[in-house]
Amino acid sequence: MPILTLTTDIGQRDYLVGAIKGQLLSHFPGLSIVDITHYLSQTNFPQAAYTCNNAFRYYPPNTIHLIIVNLFESPVKHLLLAKYNEQFIICPDNGILTMITGQKPKQIVAIPFTGQQTLLEMTQLVAEKVAVLEHNRDLSAIGPVLDQIEEKYPLRATLGPDWMEGQILFIDNFENVVINITLKEFTEHRKGRKFKIVFKRNEIIDVISTNYTSVTETEKLAWFNSAGYLEISLRNGNIAGLFGLQGFNEQMQQAGSTTENKWFYQTVRIFFE
Repeated sequence: MPILTLTTDIGQRDYLVGAIKGQLLSHFPGLSIVDITHYLSQTNFPQAAYTCNNAFRYYPPNTIHLIIVNLFESPVKHLLLAKYNEQFIICPDNGILTMITGQKPKQIVAIPFTGQQTLLEMTQLVAEKVAVLEHNRDLSAIGPVLDQIEEKYPLRATLGPDWMEGQILFIDNFENVVINITLKEFTEHRKGRKFKIVFKRNEIIDVISTNYTSVTETEKLAWFNSAGYLEISLRNGNIAGLFGLQGFNEQMQQAGSTTENKWFYQTVRIFFE
């Protein structure tokens, strides 16, 4: 059964997600639509990329992934359709594609629009193209080939001889904090040395746990989650809210990291000795 995943920043308080699904099913009745999330942040592309990349990898070849995030930041001339890792990604041309893939896919075409259109007018055309794509895997049948697209790339940890610093990528529903440091990067840079994970100036964790039960109630812990990224948590607590931790946000970065006299910490540093 053909599969399409739907990932947006629309939320689910109104009719829009349901209407988009109706458009897709009207043009492709046999399509299986899977929701990833509809609560992406418009300004936090690292978070969106983390969510999409770590969900998409579990889907079979030829899955179509439709992403709608920060769509109307600027006038929309087209959407992108790219083939990557035997799957298809449809998304705005605002940098989110390369944030997810980490590189510019070799096969990219445009789904062009004429004039200023509403969201549902755009997704109506996308629904038509999805039906064509399912029967013709040749992307050139969908739209013109694109050589130039908006490119943005994932945040990488900053490295020094005896330290590494990571950005907060994601804060989950339990306010656990995911850092853009992978187990591979940590192991390679650690080189067997002792370490201290430091956040909010003087909070320290010096042990990597295997899971939440490795520590006692209300104790801090660090572990590498199922996506392979460093995660810091408070057992049965909300570490982000308690310690003032917040994910990367382009608007806050431009304005500074203080809001209403409250300081938000967006980085975590690891020291090796």
